[in-house]
Amino acid sequence: MDLLTVIAVVAVVLIVKILWYITMDCDLTLAWNILFGNKPDSLAGKVVWITGCSSGIGEALAYELARCRCRLILSARREELLNQVKQKCLAVSDGHLKSEDVLVLPLDILAYDTHADAAATVMKYFKKLDILVNNAGRSQRSVILDTPLEVDRQVIDLDLVAPISLTKAVLPHMIATGGGHVVCTSSVAGELGAPGSAAYSAAKHGIQGFFDTLRIECYQDNISVTMACPGPVFSDALVQAFTGKPGEKLNVEMQKTWKRMTSARCARLMAVAMANNLHEVWLSPNPELLFTYLFQYCPYLARKIAVRAGQYRSSKVKAGVHDLH
Repeated sequence: MDLLTVIAVVAVVLIVKILWYITMDCDLTLAWNILFGNKPDSLAGKVVWITGCSSGIGEALAYELARCRCRLILSARREELLNQVKQKCLAVSDGHLKSEDVLVLPLDILAYDTHADAAATVMKYFKKLDILVNNAGRSQRSVILDTPLEVDRQVIDLDLVAPISLTKAVLPHMIATGGGHVVCTSSVAGELGAPGSAAYSAAKHGIQGFFDTLRIECYQDNISVTMACPGPVFSDALVQAFTGKPGEKLNVEMQKTWKRMTSARCARLMAVAMANNLHEVWLSPNPELLFTYLFQYCPYLARKIAVRAGQYRSSKVKAGVHDLH
């Protein structure tokens, strides 16, 4: 093979790899496991508790796991929506799940004093809990200077303190029955700063730090941890998002023309991560996926770029424009 042929082959391989990477919507480790790892069906029979599953990613994950024949605990505040999710879970399971395999457990994740009783209810009903998915939470759209501390605390209480509290309620039961798996819906905002979402980003950074530590401390108790970090996903997140005013919701519907991952695709990727017990996965198309890699491996360069590019995002938030891509 002459030199020109070698160069041509190398060039083609590089072009194929670049095109493949551009079209990717997850990190390389997860992509490898999609092709060669355990399939989500390997979760069949697991008892999985999902919080915040009346809509969005949590709802989609409930359907994905129902297809995998997992037994489910569905939690959120709105019981009527949970019952609707339950009925669809039974339908998509093609008869493999019975009504008793799906427990509707209404839960206000901010009512910390109810978490121990909720965990006890789960254990009494199923006798075990294999996987807890800390998914409940709300996004945010407001810049730091326009956001009172009261709102910052509300965001952090919901998106950080609440999953810590529920996990602490669950851990003794998992350990007593031989171990378990804690999954958290974090965000790429937990890996890098997100203009217009400072308190949300702070909470997700906190989630990363707390549960990374939990993975180490409880390793000998057979407790594993998966951090799922989605980028932009189609959901009702902007309807429910915090604003700069206490008690206010953003009430913005996402448009189909926006560049976002579907909640069903996000749920599928999370299920693969759970089936393969991956420590952390990034679930996003580019450019967010690329920025996440840059922050991981080229932090100085990434922050220089972020300061420049972030000005545009910040100005859009200030102007009330909520498609930030």
